[in-house]
Amino acid sequence: MTSRRSLLTTALLTALPIPVLAQRVMRISVWRDPNCGCCTGWVAHLRAEGFTVSDQVVPSVAPVRRRLGTPADLLSCHAGEIEGFVLEGHVPAAAIRRLLVERPEGVRGLAVPEMPVGSPGMEVPGAPVDSYDVIAFGSGPHRPFMRFNGPNPA
Repeated sequence: MTSRRSLLTTALLTALPIPVLAQRVMRISVWRDPNCGCCTGWVAHLRAEGFTVSDQVVPSVAPVRRRLGTPADLLSCHAGEIEGFVLEGHVPAAAIRRLLVERPEGVRGLAVPEMPVGSPGMEVPGAPVDSYDVIAFGSGPHRPFMRFNGPNPA
């Protein structure tokens, strides 16, 4: 169930213009395969949303995931790290901003497992978008952090 605080935070993060939220430089490191087109789409999404991206093309993302501690059941196609938090897959900027504002206890990172249509970098013109959860993982069981319908918070 979504808490009142989560709803208010989500409303605030989606309503405020990017310059208000981007008072500090938000640097994100991304590791991706050289042949992945959707990964470049996610990087473009992050840059368009005001993040400074260190885009690192690597022959295999697996060693990075092991170092970051990404759970095997949440894997997608690329990995990221921002301010000590781990990102896996097509995590929308709105979810990353909420994570950085709330910094929930016990959360190590966020993941969008698989590759939902309509998530950042997975846009398919003319195709209906998927609804999907951004999953928080860390010291406890995995749990939904935010729900999206394509690029939009649901």
